[in-house]
Amino acid sequence: MAEQLPHEKGFHISWDQMHRDSRALAWRLDHQGPGKGGAWKAVVAITRGGMVPACIIARELNVRVVDTISVKSYDHQAQAEAVVLKAPDAELMGADGDGILVIDDLVDSGRTLEVVRKLYPKAHFATVYAKPKGRPMVDTFITEVSQDTWIFFPWDMALQYVEPYRGTA
Repeated sequence: MAEQLPHEKGFHISWDQMHRDSRALAWRLDHQGPGKGGAWKAVVAITRGGMVPACIIARELNVRVVDTISVKSYDHQAQAEAVVLKAPDAELMGADGDGILVIDDLVDSGRTLEVVRKLYPKAHFATVYAKPKGRPMVDTFITEVSQDTWIFFPWDMALQYVEPYRGTA
């Protein structure tokens, strides 16, 4: 049997599905923060994939302070040494990230979250989707997919015409 290519075991996420799953994650995170009534101090999105769910979650939880952290762990579609390119506001994060909700779209190997967790060990880490290798790095997630599943996010896709299976008449 031939080995499958990444796109052959794909999980296609629509914009609607991303919105529903991000809202479900917000529901799980509601009243879980350390502040009064379980409020979070801020939401920090891991760029770029975490920006869409972070915005939805911040809206749903009525968190007005949103920042980003940029970590590069891929170089030309191959994993490389993870490097922080842009950190969130130091005053906001404090010494350890206590009260901060860090959001990403997916945890795959866990390398990106491992870097961020070392910087902010008391932050709460949440992703919409999780693969088994990276699950230990996440505090809360919505959907687990197998390690060999390739996730196609809506911001990576374009709509185009597709020929019918039986051709044209």
